[in-house]
Amino acid sequence: MTAHAEDTHAGDRGERPLRRDAERNRQRILRAAAEVFTRRGLDATLDDVAREAGVGVGTVYRRFPDKESLVAELFQERIDALVTVAEEACAASDPWQALVSYLEYAAASLAGDLGLRQLMMFATYGRDRVAYARERMRPVMTRLVERAQAAGALRGDFRATDVPLIAYMLASAAEYASPAQPGVWRRYLALIVDGMARAREGTSELPVPALTPREIEESMRAHGQRSSARR
Repeated sequence: MTAHAEDTHAGDRGERPLRRDAERNRQRILRAAAEVFTRRGLDATLDDVAREAGVGVGTVYRRFPDKESLVAELFQERIDALVTVAEEACAASDPWQALVSYLEYAAASLAGDLGLRQLMMFATYGRDRVAYARERMRPVMTRLVERAQAAGALRGDFRATDVPLIAYMLASAAEYASPAQPGVWRRYLALIVDGMARAREGTSELPVPALTPREIEESMRAHGQRSSARR
């Protein structure tokens, strides 16, 4: 073996562990960012992500040049999941249940993830990817709605654009009531679904009790404190 070949093999042996370390750090940063942005939303900084990951902030910047690039990569998977579930729902045998199930999935995803909620509702970061996701969602949402209407289950004046707005409303209710009863959005989903139906006998059983006056007061106080902290 020539000296050049030995140097090449030695270089390969040295580079592979470095590449593996770099990928491990990258995955650690993405996991930490998912945790931080889910809990705290997009106001969290790369310093916060670095602390959660247990790495120096310089390591984060070497993998992601700015917060927007990190956010865009992190939430691409979540956005794609919303699209995939909608496409699968279009193939379901019961068009009405497919629409309701997708609406529940979308609301649960947004309610449980502050960062995703801010990304989808305000497009603060990753605008190109969010715009792409919305373009992909529009035709599949239209199919979901038209299938349910053709089956005679969904009121005729319901529109595809109502789906994301209902999901955002439910997620906002979850955020508002989070100190007292974050799952209360499921109650309002049941109420909204009854209103979506073209005709039905009776009404759905509400899966979650209404907020008590004390819980309303607690939620209002907490919401006021959060609003003050953001100013």
